[in-house]
Parts: sequence; C-alpha cells; structure tokens
Amino acid sequence: MSKLTPKIIIEGTRLTFKTEIAFTLNEHPRVVGPRKYRYHSPLISGEWCAFTNHPWGRGMINFEPQEESMAMETYQTWMRLFELQRYYSWIVDRFHISTQAYQHKTYEKNYDFSWLEERLAKIEFHLVFCTRTPKSFAAAREERLKVSGNPSQYDDMQIFIDEQERMRELVSRSILPTLKIDVSDNDVMGAADKIADWMESTGGCGLSKGLNREDAKNMKKSI
Repeated sequence: MSKLTPKIIIEGTRLTFKTEIAFTLNEHPRVVGPRKYRYHSPLISGEWCAFTNHPWGRGMINFEPQEESMAMETYQTWMRLFELQRYYSWIVDRFHISTQAYQHKTYEKNYDFSWLEERLAKIEFHLVFCTRTPKSFAAAREERLKVSGNPSQYDDMQIFIDEQERMRELVSRSILPTLKIDVSDNDVMGAADKIADWMESTGGCGLSKGLNREDAKNMKKSI
C-alpha cells in the first residue's frame, strides 16, 4: 500500500470535541493506515501550556506580551520540524487560528501568520474547523463536566460562542484547504469519517508536489 502522510490542523473553540476527534483520526485506518499494533504517531497541541510550570498555564496560544518572542520561536520550530519530517503524519489540536483569536480578544494584537500558512500549504497541511450550534453547547458541557479537572472554565458558555465567531472569520481568510464541520450531534466517529472522506477526496492523505494558494482556496468545504 502507498504511504499515508496526512497533515491536519483541527481548530475550534472549547466543547467542539477537537481533541476527541484528533485522537480518533490518529487511529483511523483511512487516515493513518491500518495498524496491527500501537506505535508512535505525532499528535500535538497548541494547548500544551508549556510556558508555565503549573496546570492550565500559558503556552503558544495564550501567551502574555512579554512571551511573544518565545511563542513565535515555538511556531518557527514546529514549522521547521514539519518540513524536515514531511513524509509522516501530523495531527495538530489547535494552532495558529486559536492564537490569533485569543491574542486579538485579550490584547487587541493581530498576528500575521501568512508566512506560516504559506509553508504549511507547501507540505499539504489541511485545516478542519469544528463548530456547533449555540444551543448544543449545553449538552456538550454536561458531558465534559464528567471528566474535567477544571470545571470552572465552562461556567460561561457565551465565551465559547463568541470565540467561535471570531475563529470563523479567521478561518475564512486561511489559504489552507479547509473543511468546516458541525459537531452539534456529538458524533465523534461520524466527524472523523467525514474528515477521512474529505482528506481522500482532496488527496490530503499522501504528499505530492504541494498546493499553491489558488488550489487551497478551491478546496474549502462545509459539512
């Protein structure tokens, strides 16, 4: 069989099951290939909060102004790693769209990641934007509270609804092939299957020569 090398960035506000979908994709036979045993497969996150030594701290999304240079260097480092290891699968749970949304809301700072997207596009990264209807956040919150170690972050769901709209605008400007998927039904496996269908239809599971800006714009789709 041919080698599968999908590269997917999953964006969306909290309670859109991004992480659950990311883990499911990372074991999906049509995305990463059939596996008879479990082995190392990269699944990374901009939400690692690795800039601080306490839980729910800061990282490359919610960094403070004095940490800007460290955050930008982190993006440069990840990007170079992707380029050096392009013939492998990479699934990213939140990345530059989340950073733009948070930094604009919190500090009114607009970060230009065009340099990043140009390089991501060359190695065929695809963008998945997970959304849900405003009414469906409540049911998702109830499920999350069963396992959350920090339940207070879900007290005000209007924060997520507002962030979703900010992210929607940012995603619309992306040059990456984009799939907008509605997860209001809370069907993680169904969402993963739709993403697999889309990745196959765009040729996103295997690396070819890379996409140009116009090709990427023509691959935007909503489900």
